Amino acid sequence: MNFPTNVKYTSEHEWIRLEGEEAYVGITDYAQDQLGDIVFVDVTTEGETLEAGEVFGTIEVVKTVSDLFLPVGGEILEVNPELEEHPELVNQDPYGKGWLVRIRPTDVSEMDKLMDAEAYKQIINE
Repeated sequence: MNFPTNVKYTSEHEWIRLEGEEAYVGITDYAQDQLGDIVFVDVTTEGETLEAGEVFGTIEVVKTVSDLFLPVGGEILEVNPELEEHPELVNQDPYGKGWLVRIRPTDVSEMDKLMDAEAYKQIINE
């Protein structure tokens, strides 16, 4: 299981990585492993500004659909265009090519409330 230290984690199993004024959001390696084969990612909030914890989309596997929660408030700038044709990228590379959305955080200090890799490992008992 992969736990990069350059991202922050939520208890809902999303991650966020700040890059300058923008951030990338995805689901954790643990989450994709628990979900199984991802067949569809549905994000209809592009261009919207949401609060931390709000649902920004869903992720579909063979037997279920799960909500995706925004780790911090911000504007959804872009949905990963690769996922339309290749949703399996989330399974193959959840912290890289399998990112879900690019956002502009409203207040980056909200990231201070999120977990680092060690704290996240503890909540999933790794």
